[in-house]
Amino acid sequence: MNQRPASGGTPLVPVASLEEYFRDSVDAALAANHVTVERDTSHYVVRLLTLFARADACYAAGEGARHRPLALMLADALDAPGSEERAVALQRLGDMSLFTAGFFAEALRDHSVGLDYYVNMGGSAYRSLACSGHASPRLQALAAIFAELAAKFISMVDVLHEVRDSARGTTDHDILRLYETWLHTGSPRAGRLLRQIGIEPSQQARTPWAH
Repeated sequence: MNQRPASGGTPLVPVASLEEYFRDSVDAALAANHVTVERDTSHYVVRLLTLFARADACYAAGEGARHRPLALMLADALDAPGSEERAVALQRLGDMSLFTAGFFAEALRDHSVGLDYYVNMGGSAYRSLACSGHASPRLQALAAIFAELAAKFISMVDVLHEVRDSARGTTDHDILRLYETWLHTGSPRAGRLLRQIGIEPSQQARTPWAH
């Protein structure tokens, strides 16, 4: 298959499978951002991106064209009748937070809740999953992955930013948005890109960030 320009002029690059494309992209983004994770964690993120590449996978039944607000997802988890149902709800909360923060950070800029909110909610959801006491076999098998995603959530958001920009062929970065991202989350990637264009972000200006 030959490459052909997309509507925006960016060539379409044929790949054997979507999962293979995301695996290569995630590996490259991890290396570019100097982020190290276990192979199982990387594979989990690749599978997540492959699943959410289908628009219908981003929305639960009855949600329409917008996913359920994170606060309501958390309420669903807290009100779940059993531990497995609670785990499923928390996993979706963590996954949606990671995917949205990684691929739609610019869109969050005009929302009532920003990128830091998604970082906090997602990290907390994964941390709760990792620390579940009476976990099912499925949850026990994923506990180490959830623990690493919780500990490195903002780094994985940076990795997904890199994957997104690579897919778009983006080379120009909006300085203001980079600076806002760094202010609210302390993103190492945003700090690195700011320094590359000659801006040294000030720690004193940062909004304190905590899960």
